Amino acid sequence: MLQTPRGGVGHGTAAADGGSMSIGTVLNALRDEFPEVTVSKIRFLESEGLIEPQRTPSGYRKFSVQDVERLGHVLRMQRDHYLPLKVIREHLDAMERGEAAPLPTVGRQRDGEAVLDVSEGPTVARIGRSELLAAAGIGEPELVEWESYGLVVPLEDGVYDAEAATVAALVAELGRFGIEPRHLRVMKAAADREAGLVDQVVAPLKRHRNPQTRAHAQARTKELAGLTVRLHAALVQTALGVRLP
Repeated sequence: MLQTPRGGVGHGTAAADGGSMSIGTVLNALRDEFPEVTVSKIRFLESEGLIEPQRTPSGYRKFSVQDVERLGHVLRMQRDHYLPLKVIREHLDAMERGEAAPLPTVGRQRDGEAVLDVSEGPTVARIGRSELLAAAGIGEPELVEWESYGLVVPLEDGVYDAEAATVAALVAELGRFGIEPRHLRVMKAAADREAGLVDQVVAPLKRHRNPQTRAHAQARTKELAGLTVRLHAALVQTALGVRLP
């Protein structure tokens, strides 16, 4: 059975409604472990076939506890193992069929592409260009345009940090609302400034001669990044006078 996301589901509203939850309730259930998750992200994962919530006659999504468990597993595999959505979907489907499904990982690079290995070891957070296109559901022209605005940036060897797939998917999702890549330059500039602030705070730890202190810098960076993302989201919502459902 898939692991239930930390923060707990299946209580409160879900229990009162026969175990079904609205997308807002699901968002709240997941946010303790995944503070960056958004309604758009959940809808995107649904569009990619990772979850299939039921619909009410009026069209509203109703999520079961099993849907939320699967969502948590998907988000965990993206965060911890940097796997493409297609690979995650195949892995989860195999598990639900009761088949033995060793965890795939993004392994060594071959001809600029990520090679999927099956192991329980650490993963390499890099993906190839064609894999990025497939994961984000975009074509070469879109990626070239996004690169020109600095929204997606390849590494020195021509591959990408796995987080680039998340960025590309979100840029594509915003495009559905008429927000073009050129409009997102201000968000990229703000993100760079926020990253610079975090880096300034942890820089003394990174330069320390003690290896344990340098390792602590990575944990501190992740913690500060999460807080920065949550603050940014709260400030945007406050400026717009809205709250996520």
